[in-house]
Amino acid sequence: MISKTTIDNVFETSRVEEVIGDFVQLKKSGSNLKGLSPFSDERTPSFMVSPVKQIWKDFSSGKGGNVIAFLMEHEHFTYPEAIKYLAKKYGIEIEETEQTDEQKQQADEKESMYLVSEYASKYFQKILHKTDPGNAIGLSYFKERGFTAETIKKFDLGYCLDEWDMFTKEALGSGYKLDYLEKTGLTIVKGEKQFDRFKGRVMFPIHSMSGRVLGFGGRILTNDKKAAKYLNSPESEIYHKSKVLYGIYHAKQAIAKEDNCYLVEGYTDVIQFNQTGIENVVSSSGTALTSEQIRLINRLTKNITVLFDGDAAGTRASLRGIDLILEQGMNVRVCTFPEGEDPDSFAKKYSEEELRKFLQENAYDFISYKASLLVKEAKNDPVKKADVIRDMVSSISKIPDNIQQEIYVQECSRIMDISEDVLFTTLAQLNSRDSKGNSSGKKSTEKSLKLVKDDQKVKPKINQLYELERNIISLLLLYGSREEEFEDLVLKQSESGELLLEPEKHMAKVFEKIFLDLQEDEIAFTNPQFQEIYSILIQKFNSDPDFTIESFINEMESQQVSEVTTILMEEEQYQLHDWERNDIFVKDKKEGVARLVSETILNLRRHLVSQKIEELKQEVKEVTGQDNSATLQDVMDYLSLNKVLSNKLNRVM
Repeated sequence: MISKTTIDNVFETSRVEEVIGDFVQLKKSGSNLKGLSPFSDERTPSFMVSPVKQIWKDFSSGKGGNVIAFLMEHEHFTYPEAIKYLAKKYGIEIEETEQTDEQKQQADEKESMYLVSEYASKYFQKILHKTDPGNAIGLSYFKERGFTAETIKKFDLGYCLDEWDMFTKEALGSGYKLDYLEKTGLTIVKGEKQFDRFKGRVMFPIHSMSGRVLGFGGRILTNDKKAAKYLNSPESEIYHKSKVLYGIYHAKQAIAKEDNCYLVEGYTDVIQFNQTGIENVVSSSGTALTSEQIRLINRLTKNITVLFDGDAAGTRASLRGIDLILEQGMNVRVCTFPEGEDPDSFAKKYSEEELRKFLQENAYDFISYKASLLVKEAKNDPVKKADVIRDMVSSISKIPDNIQQEIYVQECSRIMDISEDVLFTTLAQLNSRDSKGNSSGKKSTEKSLKLVKDDQKVKPKINQLYELERNIISLLLLYGSREEEFEDLVLKQSESGELLLEPEKHMAKVFEKIFLDLQEDEIAFTNPQFQEIYSILIQKFNSDPDFTIESFINEMESQQVSEVTTILMEEEQYQLHDWERNDIFVKDKKEGVARLVSETILNLRRHLVSQKIEELKQEVKEVTGQDNSATLQDVMDYLSLNKVLSNKLNRVM
């Protein structure tokens, strides 16, 4: 168990904007920060972070909470893991009791696989540095590649002994189950026998964006032609190669800072660039680039520079990856190294300044690069040139932004010496074909009719009581400890028997006003979640003068956090649309807190009175043949009270 002192220290030290900034590119928006949702595929920001309140809200998925909630949602951490991650990030010493063997066994399957992978990474590092074969074979290889001791340590590089089952035996002896060794792919099980998958290979751990070990890449050092040069961990519960980028953990901050990501092909390309001083580089680890990998980068930057080997035979095929990047609405540049060079070898030869200069001078816009590459193939053949133009327009059609499409069409027209009209016509044909997809015209029509029909459906009736109760919680969360001048209306009867409300002004804190008014009317919340939040808030406001909403959120159960953060971030949501830039100014709620409180309580009273009137009317209908005069008098009294409340509401509004 982690001590409460450590947990409190972590909450006091960690900053939600800094932690989330490691995973999402955030931009200033008033007093808050906004960015693209890391939980859904979107092109306009709906993700908001409040440094003042130390909370975040994703309006596209409905998720929200504090810094711990983000790590649990995004990285699938358990609560203790999130605390440990933050403690490591901020250099906080963790006080905890050691886990027993029984507690280790109780960890869920996914967590057990993470633990096995972490153990394997440390084991391979130990073998590399602490054993003679590790030094003589593994370490010698890395030094021959030009990697320094600091670089080897930074990327957790290791070595697996060239023995059939040494790692498996060590892991089993340390209490790790064979089941999880097999599921992570570290051990191959055949009947009664077990083998180390990465036997005799240097090891490259593959980390998640938060630094967790997901899997491994292993390179063989012998000339065995039957064995693959590089071997990756198989797909598992924790490792999905199509959703992972090698180096993203070490590159994320540099990518956000530089607002650009270099995309290479291999592990050593990433490592060599890092050692040279360029850290905003990742690799797809030899697999074809996927949409999930691109979206991973898209959270941090809109700009990707793809780096190709000088003699890469697959450059033509790699252009398909560029189309995928364009589909995500990102900006693509391409840089090719000289003949016989790759990012690893080139970075090894030059200083950081020289490498940066080369990348800057030789990175071309994708349309210029694609044109130069394809024109060489077409030469003077008109048919091939036409195919090249269609290929380029096809790439342009992938771009979701119409303005960008037009600019690229103009550029393509200039480079290929062809009229813009022809290109726009071709583009329109491609867009029309894509929109139809594989569906027939009939299906498209049916879909359109269905959309119209759905749009005409009766909108669900608003639950007024739910909204009013939620508004009260909102006022407590936002302004509970704020002192305001309230005007209370005391119900009095005139000499003629008419009910009148006479105003009386007084100073009170918002929570006191709400509590006393609800107590006076004996009003209880009908929504159990709101009732629980209300009770805790009133108790905290009454008993703790130093009470803050931030501490309240940190103590809440996870199911309540989403609702509370939604309420807290609602009035900042308009900042996502940059309304002020269009001369639309939203009035701050703080300008009329007392009015809002009075109006909400009056509306709640009026709603409850109206409910009571309906109940009494129903009672009169159901009871026949009896004297209903008393009930009818109650209805008249409530109607009179409802009229008074309505008059007061009109004055408030």
